[in-house]
Amino acid sequence: MANTRRAPERSIDRRSVDRSPRDRSRQRAADRAPRPSRRPPTPTRSAAERRWLVRLGWATVVLGAGAAVVGLLTGPDPVTVTSVRGQEVELFGAGVYRYDSVFAASANRGTDLVTLVLAVPFLAWCLAGARRGSARARLLLPGAFAWFLYVYATMTMAAALNPLFVVHVGLFAASLFGGALAVRALDVSALADAVGRLPRRLPGWLMVVSGIATPVIWLGPVVGAQLAGELPARLDTYTTLVTIGLDTATITPAALVAGALILRGRWLGYVMVVPLLVIESALAPVLSAQTYFQVGAGVQLAPGEIVGPLVGFLVLSGFAIVALVRLVRAATPRA
Repeated sequence: MANTRRAPERSIDRRSVDRSPRDRSRQRAADRAPRPSRRPPTPTRSAAERRWLVRLGWATVVLGAGAAVVGLLTGPDPVTVTSVRGQEVELFGAGVYRYDSVFAASANRGTDLVTLVLAVPFLAWCLAGARRGSARARLLLPGAFAWFLYVYATMTMAAALNPLFVVHVGLFAASLFGGALAVRALDVSALADAVGRLPRRLPGWLMVVSGIATPVIWLGPVVGAQLAGELPARLDTYTTLVTIGLDTATITPAALVAGALILRGRWLGYVMVVPLLVIESALAPVLSAQTYFQVGAGVQLAPGEIVGPLVGFLVLSGFAIVALVRLVRAATPRA
């Protein structure tokens, strides 16, 4: 017996048929517009988490200040050695960084100076402000931890073994878990509600550009040297390029993901971007301090090696500072 059931008729939206081309164009534009972020669940935070956040924060302040002061105490006393690859390399020869190359040790001292003068007070201000209930301090606190995480992860794995190794490991751990607790302490529900008024283009595109530029700047010379059968510049006595590896494996994808989320109007992108903007804001002063110590230690740098990076990072840091200030002001308007 033949099936006499009729297939259900497909409903037709008369409004879509009757729309003019202009109306349909407007509808497509509205469909492509970023949708409001879904409101995240409000996390439950225990008193123990708050106590550990404070402890790890002040431990980072104290240890960071101490490590920076010790690193700055002793100037260079160069010693020439032959690396495992047969290159003659000048070691710093004195103080904590005696077994690092003059180039790397001088850069470490520049980082120590910026950590002592800028990063330590900034973290202390964030901790004190968060304790007073400042929304801006709480929003910036993960960024303050991020600087110490970035610096002391590199120090732990890249610097030659020295008497501060255990301190560097402690700073690495304290900033890692302190930063995680600082992120958990954020009022992400309020941040999600504020997404509509937060700046989008500047932080979003800055992250995209940073994510693309980082591997190009870092990996380009390395790949070129390997294709030519040569050693990368400034390898010196080291066995690998730790900073380049960390930056391209962590900063690059984090920046690209944060930028994409912000451009789509997602609250998670703003949580990710604050630490990245804090790090980028410090690039100009840290590069300036590193260059100062390197030139003072006798490292031969061509004028282009000094002016080019300084101008480039000054521009990048300037954009990062503007983006960070606008974001914090929009996210935490004062009454």
